[in-house]
Amino acid sequence: MIEEILKQEVDKGWSNKELEDIDLKDKRLNNRLINLSESLSAKPGASINQACEIWKDTKSAYRLFSNEKVTLDNILKPHQMSTVKRMEGQKLIICAQDTTYYNYNKHKQNKDMGSIGKSRGGVNQGLIMHSALALTVSGLPIGLLSLEIWARETRDKISNDELKRLPIEEKESHKWIKALRKTEKLKPEGTRIVTVCDREGDIYELFVEARDIKGEILVRANRNRNLSDEDVKLWEYMDSQPLVGNIKIDVPKRETEAERIAIVEVRYGRVNLSPPIDFRKSKREKAGIVTIDAVWVKETNAPENVTPIEWMLLTNVSVQNYGDAIERISWYKCRWNIEVYHKVIKSGCNVEECRLQTKDRLIPYITLCSIIAWRLFWMTKINRQEPDSPCTIILGEHEWKALYVRIHSNNKLPEKLPTVREVIRWIGRLGGFLGRKGDKEPGITAIWRGWRELETISHMWLIMKSL
Repeated sequence: MIEEILKQEVDKGWSNKELEDIDLKDKRLNNRLINLSESLSAKPGASINQACEIWKDTKSAYRLFSNEKVTLDNILKPHQMSTVKRMEGQKLIICAQDTTYYNYNKHKQNKDMGSIGKSRGGVNQGLIMHSALALTVSGLPIGLLSLEIWARETRDKISNDELKRLPIEEKESHKWIKALRKTEKLKPEGTRIVTVCDREGDIYELFVEARDIKGEILVRANRNRNLSDEDVKLWEYMDSQPLVGNIKIDVPKRETEAERIAIVEVRYGRVNLSPPIDFRKSKREKAGIVTIDAVWVKETNAPENVTPIEWMLLTNVSVQNYGDAIERISWYKCRWNIEVYHKVIKSGCNVEECRLQTKDRLIPYITLCSIIAWRLFWMTKINRQEPDSPCTIILGEHEWKALYVRIHSNNKLPEKLPTVREVIRWIGRLGGFLGRKGDKEPGITAIWRGWRELETISHMWLIMKSL
């Protein structure tokens, strides 16, 4: 009886809704994946063994990730469709692209990993993930539109000149173009999507692709590119443009730098970029000139011992006035959310501790954890954007009731339904959030720690209510 009650509540969980259209060509596999998603999301950071608790379920999970039908694309697709539904009705979506690396060096039994860079101990082995996360303009994560995970193949050593001459399709940097294409294909009618990339995305072929498919992009420049109609390069030209204003930018805490507010100068101008000189003649002619608008953000009076803010933002969305420039800057500021999201996958879900041992098993596992991490991240952000909404948009009835009783040490439930802000702060308290005067809202670390405690409490609540 108790097991049936628990199962009924689990079946009402968010995974069942998010992944309801999953098609692994086997109904049993579909149900197994959804149930495993509930188990893993109930205990973020736990190993498969800890999340499943009993050997039968653990064994089923290992078999699941060994099944050739359980692929990245098959797991991601229903989440993508749910993401598109959430995008409908939104006038503008920011799609942030970024790359992260998973290090599996310490698991010596892992096979078919690839190089992810060097360290003092030699070459690190692991997997690479490139994702495209859809966000509202206020920074609320809507879901993933694109996800690619791979192990870097060993290739014969080639010179830098030879590498530059390779077609973009044979380079790892092609990931930016592939993600842009996928994003544009999923765009719902009536919704604009602006793809935002950091300096690694400063690839001429990406600008050409965006121009050709009419996709909107904003990229932080990494190269001082040649301009086709000026005798100066990009930075020198923008330095000659008039100062249009100064704005304040909140700079988050870094490893060695405290949180602060930076005052930056803003300039903007339109430029015509020339194809790189290392393009072959035929490639240069095919790529042609790219007309782009640049917005230059620069901190000129930074305090000592901090890194000054400087962003050269390139966009094919027209910048005609100061208001447009400020809006483009706000789009770029949204990009940091994908870095936090990757932290949630890595630290909150502990994917680098997984011992599935092979690339083919780890990739679907990381894909599922990426969806779970989105849900955790969404919960943190919804608290800051919809604090007064009813708590039932994020918690089941048994969850908020168990949480209330635990926090208040009182089994008398309130007449009025708690708000999102109230329950998120309570979950944060379970994860170590103190809630002192002057403290900000609980962060993602406190949320995922508290969430693990909540799931234990809420399951116990169901058991006690059934007795």
